Amino acid sequence: MENRKVFMNRQNNLLQLEEHLYTLVDVGEPNVFRNLFPYDEVPKIAFNDRIVPHNFPEEIWITDTTFRDGQQSRAPYSTEQIVTIFDYLHRLGGPKGIIRQSEFFLYSKKDRDAVYKCMEKGYQFPEVTSWIRASKKDFQLVKDIGMKETGILVSCSDYHIFYKMKMTRREAMNHYLNVVQECLETGVAPRCHLEDITRSDIHGFVIPFCMELMKLGERYRIPVKIRACDTMGYGVNFSGAVIPRSVQGIIYGLLTHGGVPSHLIEWHGHNDFYKAVTNSTTAWLYGACGINCSLFGIGERTGNTPLEAMVFEYAQLKGTLDGMDTTVITELADYFTKEIGYKIPPRTPFVGKNFNVTRAGIHADGLLKNEEIYNIFDTEKFLNRPALVAVSNTSGLAGIAHWINTYFKLKGDEIVDKNDPLVIKVKEWVDEEYDSGRVTVITDEELIGVITDIRENRL
Repeated sequence: MENRKVFMNRQNNLLQLEEHLYTLVDVGEPNVFRNLFPYDEVPKIAFNDRIVPHNFPEEIWITDTTFRDGQQSRAPYSTEQIVTIFDYLHRLGGPKGIIRQSEFFLYSKKDRDAVYKCMEKGYQFPEVTSWIRASKKDFQLVKDIGMKETGILVSCSDYHIFYKMKMTRREAMNHYLNVVQECLETGVAPRCHLEDITRSDIHGFVIPFCMELMKLGERYRIPVKIRACDTMGYGVNFSGAVIPRSVQGIIYGLLTHGGVPSHLIEWHGHNDFYKAVTNSTTAWLYGACGINCSLFGIGERTGNTPLEAMVFEYAQLKGTLDGMDTTVITELADYFTKEIGYKIPPRTPFVGKNFNVTRAGIHADGLLKNEEIYNIFDTEKFLNRPALVAVSNTSGLAGIAHWINTYFKLKGDEIVDKNDPLVIKVKEWVDEEYDSGRVTVITDEELIGVITDIRENRL
């Protein structure tokens, strides 16, 4: 105890006493935290009110798993689609490369072709990385392709160690360390994916394992990244919640006890309990530099943290977009919808067809008077998506004119007002609909059809 180092914590400029060193607890029976995760009940969120401080890094970034975890949950993208999406990600990340990396499978020729074509672009960001099986042959493949980093699966909960791998904790740790060492020996930086971290023994396995990984990184002078994977979405961001479910507690443990610096920590979340975005933001706030995401949250089961959501979380936390071009998000949504055939739920924030459409009559009236009243920000500026008013029996001529102008993006002399014959004709059709007993809002498709019929003199 007397030999523990006292040092200056540059984050808060206070002297700090080196934390307790945790050693591997090699249990005979798996600890699956049955008190928190009773399989025949809803999981429990417990508290011990141990609070950890904010530790927001000076620099934060986003990494992308659209072509890895995103592809595990849907039909594979074609090579051309991957390259096109990669171009979009490059533009979205801006000149500072806020979207830092994108990871790829290497198993099929299609995947490898996509990797080669993306690398030929010569972009600094996103950096092309991989996710492979833990074998020397695959490590060499990564090096031969010219990648500097690869992901390696290192499951860390007793659910996986005992039930899937049929090992003890010590056997699993030794196996993982040997695999990571093989990777380092090829000169490739390993990114260790700590699968199922929110059901793992943080002090009994995760921290001592990470300490050994940091030692290997120092020995080979190659950084070893830690990706904390909330595989089942059990993480919570509530102050004072207990580990292993506490996101704050996990990040604090990796930093303070495991000796993993912020720039080597990534959070990878899933949305099983609707917490992917808040947990990812929390990981940033408490010391992780990287957040791993997929476009539109497409991923295993309920999906990953949506990349577009973290773009706006970044801006809210940093007070700046740092050059990210958020209009690309709308271009990506259009590409996924029209070219790939992916159906984005209409109320999905930022990208859904109806995310900034006002339907309630009283809200529509407010929006027409000043769109700031019912629009989250200037969606036309940031997403090239002007606020829309849905047409109903309360819209009136002004509401219909507003819908036509915004939906068709009319400018200058093209703009119609409430006295335009087209607007009057549409209003007559709307009135007839509601006079005949209709109670639902008019859909965009119906309005487009009516406007087409009017212009072609069919109505």
